[in-house]
Amino acid sequence: MRRAALLAACAFGLTIAPLSARAEAWAIEHVTLIDGTGHAPQPDMTVTVDGDKITAVTPSALAKAPKGKVVDGRGKFLMPGLMDVHIHLHGGVDQKTDTVESRTQTLAGFLYSGVTTVYDAGNQTDIILPLRAAERAGKIASPRIFATGNLITYPGSHGTGMAVNIQDFEKDKDKLDKHIAEQQPDVVKLTLEEEGWGARPMITLMPEPLLRDIIRYYNLHGIRTTIHVSSELRAEEAIFAGTDSLAHPVIQGPVSDSFVKLMGAKKIPFASTLTIGENYSRLAEHPEYLDQPLYAATFSPADRQTLKTKTRAEYQARMWTAWMKLMTPVAEENIRKVWAAGGVVALGTDQSSGPASQRELELLVQAGLKPFDVLTIATHNGAVLLGKADQLGSVEPGKLADLLLLNADPSADIENVKKIAFVMKGGQIIDESKLPLAGGPQKRRFTP
Repeated sequence: MRRAALLAACAFGLTIAPLSARAEAWAIEHVTLIDGTGHAPQPDMTVTVDGDKITAVTPSALAKAPKGKVVDGRGKFLMPGLMDVHIHLHGGVDQKTDTVESRTQTLAGFLYSGVTTVYDAGNQTDIILPLRAAERAGKIASPRIFATGNLITYPGSHGTGMAVNIQDFEKDKDKLDKHIAEQQPDVVKLTLEEEGWGARPMITLMPEPLLRDIIRYYNLHGIRTTIHVSSELRAEEAIFAGTDSLAHPVIQGPVSDSFVKLMGAKKIPFASTLTIGENYSRLAEHPEYLDQPLYAATFSPADRQTLKTKTRAEYQARMWTAWMKLMTPVAEENIRKVWAAGGVVALGTDQSSGPASQRELELLVQAGLKPFDVLTIATHNGAVLLGKADQLGSVEPGKLADLLLLNADPSADIENVKKIAFVMKGGQIIDESKLPLAGGPQKRRFTP
């Protein structure tokens, strides 16, 4: 598998060239800085970038003479690139349109939408591993890709079809070793879910002792874990089994006060994933959202039409759509309570598009969180969940230069995160006119 991934990456290199200029030195002057850490917005700041790193963050009045190119940030707002820490990458809306080309279009669409890091929380290895290799080799225009590869579960449990199935820890340990050696997961995802809620039948649940053993084993190999849960009971069990993060909020019902206190005390980060549930009723009732500029740029006309007709009709007929419409506000309130108690929420969509990441921001504000707090959730907290806060998620010297320059204040209105002047990944300003977007060529937003 590892050899196959490397060969596929080489194949990418033959067909797809890097789509942004070489990283160089930049000085973004007189900008209002929202650094992602929760620090209040700082006016009239200068941020310098050299190569792929941020080198200085200082008041403009104290900044040294700029090296390299200068960006006038007056009236603009600088923040870290968005991080979506729960996706399942695919291209197109059905199996027929899910191709290598459409997946690279999807990744380009994340960049176009301001997302500079994604975590794929479970996928077929021949889909995600070659793309991760190609991204890290600079062969494709893509956010940074962190991936699980195959998730880990108990036979018959949630996600069993795309998982390494473990029944007995000692007897199956060689499967874990193979997963680690061949797939090199950045974070490993497990599932603790018996379903039996909404319109779903009951399924097999992973035994807690096995969950603890697997978490410990990956941690001893230096690999963080995240656990798929949907109920308070299973979330609590996952936390005390030693998980590093949760892949979802509690959605099966309102959380108890004791659980809220637990999340505030433990600081276990979890992905918000509101969009995946709200998406059903949104499409069923308001398909016109697909005409918004971000969707028009990042979805093909054919896929948008399929969503408005065939997929919409399927959603309108499903009991699951009504259930998720009912439960999404419950999940929103659970997130609000945990955030208010000091818990660590990170942006995740459980989907596969840049516009979905932007929609998640809107739903978090709808849940009652302030736009400024949502910016921390969408940046720094994603890095915390991934264990990469020393490298990503904030605008600080030494961090990787993954940045968004915005034309309006995102702390005043979360819609302003869409008003992008430029996206920078690793010190490179993205040239949108060269992105292979499914919606066709787009104008470049910023010319150096």
